[in-house]
Amino acid sequence: MPQPSGCGSVKDMQTTVVGNYPKIPNRPRPARLRQALNRRDRGEITNEELAGVEDEVTIEVINEQAQAGVDIVSDGQVRWDDDQTYVMRRLQGVEIGGLQRYLDTNTYYRQPEITGAVRWLEPVLVRHWQFAQEHSPQPVKAIVPGPYTLAALSLDKHYGSREKLSLALAEQLRFEIDTLVAAGCRHIQVNDPVIVFNKEDIGIFAAAVRRLLQDVAAETGLYTWFGDASTILEPLLELPVDVIGLDFVAGPHNWTALRGRRFEKKLGFGVVDGRNTRVETPAEIAEAIKRVSDLVPPERLYVNPSCGLEYVPREVAFEKLKTMVEGARRAQGVPA
Repeated sequence: MPQPSGCGSVKDMQTTVVGNYPKIPNRPRPARLRQALNRRDRGEITNEELAGVEDEVTIEVINEQAQAGVDIVSDGQVRWDDDQTYVMRRLQGVEIGGLQRYLDTNTYYRQPEITGAVRWLEPVLVRHWQFAQEHSPQPVKAIVPGPYTLAALSLDKHYGSREKLSLALAEQLRFEIDTLVAAGCRHIQVNDPVIVFNKEDIGIFAAAVRRLLQDVAAETGLYTWFGDASTILEPLLELPVDVIGLDFVAGPHNWTALRGRRFEKKLGFGVVDGRNTRVETPAEIAEAIKRVSDLVPPERLYVNPSCGLEYVPREVAFEKLKTMVEGARRAQGVPA
């Protein structure tokens, strides 16, 4: 079994990803996963055979992240249809409804419908995290959907309150967090971006995060994207998490929010545009890192894309990660 490599000295910044990675490569490489899904839907292959293809593609995307030089990788969320339904469809009290547009993107998700009390039944992510780590030369972070975002994007037919639903989801997802930690996962990232659109709900959001992540025996990260957290950064910094991930592409006011504030957590520095096919130059990345290093010490920096990379072609995603890593090395004065 490949063992995780080191991530650099404690004084060095690290590079990582936000979660998803394009599943389908550009031609002439075959779109094996899409073909397998279509064949499964036609009854030509079994769910077990589809799972084998998902395993193969997961290894592919892990290796691409590692080849780009990323320090802490993800499994690319290859098995996920979207950020919501993979976990939600496996909770009691949830049904999966029709397609809804995901925020301001051109992608869609199937809306979870809350029909009863939500209840965690069994581990959802652990086996796939273990598979990813066994096939990765780098540490693999687990990605967990955030309770507030899940509540905000669901159709609630049971609780009658976003606060009650958020807290219920947090309480149940804590079982998932604990099973990941027990399995040996040392990096757990919670994706909870919708709060940047509903900043007035910061109290609800904070209560749910505390219920989910208080006293977790692993490094925990809380990531947002598609906007700025400028007016809610202070309460975010009070949460029991180790890393706060901010989008500095779609949320330029995050720069202002950092100034004059002691940032004692690690910062997920979302500097590479995850929604634009233009590939940044290493010089641009290095300049941005040097700028943010005046506000947050380099040893507390994770350099990463602004969001998941599923919005760009696979080859573009790979090039963006390569230039991100090269830019981080330049900023540290490390030869490419």
